[in-house]
Amino acid sequence: MNMRAVIAALAALGALSALVPASHANAAEIRVIGSPGVREISSRLVPEFEKATGHKVSIIWDGVNNVAKRVSAGETADLVFLPAPEIGALIKEGKLVGESRVVLATSGVGVAIRAGAPKIDASSGDGIRKALLAAKTIAYSAGPSGAHMAALIQKWGIADKVKLAAVPTGMPVGEVIARGDADIGFQQISELLPVKGIDYLGPLPADIQEVTVFAAALHKAAGSTDAARALLRFMTAPEAVPVIRKAGMEPG
Repeated sequence: MNMRAVIAALAALGALSALVPASHANAAEIRVIGSPGVREISSRLVPEFEKATGHKVSIIWDGVNNVAKRVSAGETADLVFLPAPEIGALIKEGKLVGESRVVLATSGVGVAIRAGAPKIDASSGDGIRKALLAAKTIAYSAGPSGAHMAALIQKWGIADKVKLAAVPTGMPVGEVIARGDADIGFQQISELLPVKGIDYLGPLPADIQEVTVFAAALHKAAGSTDAARALLRFMTAPEAVPVIRKAGMEPG
């Protein structure tokens, strides 16, 4: 289903009925702060939401830990996009509205190498372990996918046998691989797929895979409450599922 069909279906279901014919006269600005795990689906869905409603959405992207710390320290927005554990913690802190929490999508960890480089065996955990030992440099993010890889490396007892490439906060791991600063890298599948200059080899094998649940919730200091809730409905509607899957993720 293309995005025009998604919008038409949502309108028919009434998800945007309160916002579309006269919505442009009452357009709101929706402020979002989130981690890059859902940047790809946001880039596909948000522009269509803006066209359909007249609302404007501004998103600040930052690393998972940074976003969680910023919101915990008092930074406000209308919506917060983060992995589910961080959203849950911020709800407990009283920063986010618990009943507004929704799951945006889930994502596994993917594997990538520089475009044209010799392929590695990514079909099993043992193949990944051997590839890490053979690589000159590896890269992973500071988010959930990176924490998972760091734990695997510790579990395998090879932490002192591999060299890590520096990955600046917010920079896609794929870009580090593409410019030759790492031989192999790992990140959420949705964050690897859009990057040029790499060969995406597929998800981590099932025996070592880790799935992250990405969620969203309304900030207690939200100003554009109705518009923000409409955006959440749009991004989690059944008609948006093909878009989410095309970005390498699964619906919640």
